[in-house]
Amino acid sequence: MSQQRRALIAGNWKMNQGTSAGRELAKAIVAGASKAPNADLVVSPPFTILAAVASDLAGSPVELSAQNMHEKSGGAFTGEVSAEMLKDCGCKWVILGHSERRQYFAETDASVASKTSSALAAELRPIVCIGETLEEREAGKTLEVVGRQLAAFEAIIAKQPGVAAIAYEPVWAIGTGKVATTEQAQEVHAAIRSQLAKVSQQLADVTRVLYGGSVKPDNAEALLGCADIDGALVGGASLKAEDFLAIAAAAR
Repeated sequence: MSQQRRALIAGNWKMNQGTSAGRELAKAIVAGASKAPNADLVVSPPFTILAAVASDLAGSPVELSAQNMHEKSGGAFTGEVSAEMLKDCGCKWVILGHSERRQYFAETDASVASKTSSALAAELRPIVCIGETLEEREAGKTLEVVGRQLAAFEAIIAKQPGVAAIAYEPVWAIGTGKVATTEQAQEVHAAIRSQLAKVSQQLADVTRVLYGGSVKPDNAEALLGCADIDGALVGGASLKAEDFLAIAAAAR
């Protein structure tokens, strides 16, 4: 991890935690935030409790993220929410292009890019996800796939260097208990940074690239010790305050 990029540890709660459990979790993370002095902390609850959790995070160093948003600012899009709505209920961040969104909800490189542009225009900080499937990795296409996904939005985030973060999540490691080796993860993170450098060196220097995919307290230190890994997008382990804070505390 570079000294010029402060670690970012973001917890993606996915479709978990109702109001009571979610608020308890948020309060526990706030209470333990001092255990992670070298990391910025972000939590991403479901839409239904964003406003409630925002009140629990108020005045703390922990920031709020949504898990998705629509690219339009308003209109006849039943069931969707806009960037402006997310900001209104206290969000500073939004996760975009998660592999589960791509897999189950037909999100494409183009739609992810459009959402990224809309988020930045609304002054929301996007965490844009990219990553390959097991089939793509076994076919030797990891860097090709990740490069294509990054190419869709790299020029967009280059307009505001350092505002957006990127999360590399090998799809085969999400929720499976499998995790990329530090060598595998570092290889892809280095390739991402190299591609960003072709857009601008400043973009490469200031963009935080997170690793996601079965990050746990017992593997966090090794992953976060890699030169080009600037933090983690944490799934299952973010549902326990103790585990999430232990991962964050591993940032040096």
